[in-house]
Amino acid sequence: MSYQKIVIVGNLGKDPEMRYTPGGQAVTNFSVATNRQYTSSSGERVKETVWFRVSAWGRQAETCNQYLSTGSQVLVEGRMTPDKETGGPRIWETNEGSPRASYEITAGRVVFLTRKGDDQEAFQGSGPEPEIVEDEIPF
Repeated sequence: MSYQKIVIVGNLGKDPEMRYTPGGQAVTNFSVATNRQYTSSSGERVKETVWFRVSAWGRQAETCNQYLSTGSQVLVEGRMTPDKETGGPRIWETNEGSPRASYEITAGRVVFLTRKGDDQEAFQGSGPEPEIVEDEIPF
């Protein structure tokens, strides 16, 4: 038997986008930035941001779409969804030709860590705000 689970905590990079499948099931997609800071062996302060694309389904999709917005802090628990061609993250290029990767998660559970209206304050207080370059986000 095999099993995988990923848990991330981060902030939404933009408002969620909800749609319905042809069969009528709700799906909401949103991007989450996770931040990490550490000091390198040379004493330099390093800031690292990793982006995840999250898909929530059904009633959870509708709730995420209703209550989450840019800057909302969330805990997402789910499974990684590999690229069908590579078996790993989805690889793509920016308009300038730079390679990028997209880590994709199908949410099993989404926990809201900020209340609606407190999003921007929580986003500012959770460490450095990630630099969001719209052309570099594939969704």
